[in-house]
Amino acid sequence: MAKNTGNDHRIGAVRDRSQTYNPKNDTWVKRDANTGRFMDAKTSDNTPFKGVRKEK
Repeated sequence: MAKNTGNDHRIGAVRDRSQTYNPKNDTWVKRDANTGRFMDAKTSDNTPFKGVRKEK
């Protein structure tokens, strides 16, 4: 897993996770790559999760 530096960025990518945009709810949703289950939705603002790759 990526390490937090405390300086508003991460070192390395978050492994085994991806994210996709849900236009219906206007949120970014994080998905576990191993099981395919949705883990978390970002509701605080409209920006994607940091350090998590985007699905196509």
